[in-house]
Amino acid sequence: MQKITPFLWFNDNTDEAIKFYTSVFKNSKLINANYYGDAGPGPKGTIMTATIELEGQQFMLLNGGPIFKFTEAISLFVSCKTQEEVDYYWEKLMEGGGQPSQCGWLKDKFGLSWQVIPEILGELIGGKDPRRANNAMQAMLKMSKLDIKKLKEAYDQ
Repeated sequence: MQKITPFLWFNDNTDEAIKFYTSVFKNSKLINANYYGDAGPGPKGTIMTATIELEGQQFMLLNGGPIFKFTEAISLFVSCKTQEEVDYYWEKLMEGGGQPSQCGWLKDKFGLSWQVIPEILGELIGGKDPRRANNAMQAMLKMSKLDIKKLKEAYDQ
């Protein structure tokens, strides 16, 4: 078991979140689920907590009700090797009502923030040539979904 596990609070749709996230990430599974009983506070027989694994990372999910909402103060970072991978995760995480932001950020239909980031971005914006790194940074700041080809072109100017 991992030492630190992100714990995500959902309104009353943890079962929908489990199906969604395990469909987006190919290497995923439901590890366990616990259900509300007679003592509540949720409806008897509905998921109280569940543990899922996405790409080797475990997450706990809670059907906690409408008390707390996700904010951009925390996001999940998806590292992508190719543009095809960026496109895949962007499109999948946007399904069903997600909202794009900027610089590779988006909110999924549950309001959880994600960063879908190509691995090469760090090399481009952290490059040794400050002018070229700035060009890549300026290009990134104008993007919603990140485009590797355009980032490289900006860096190479």
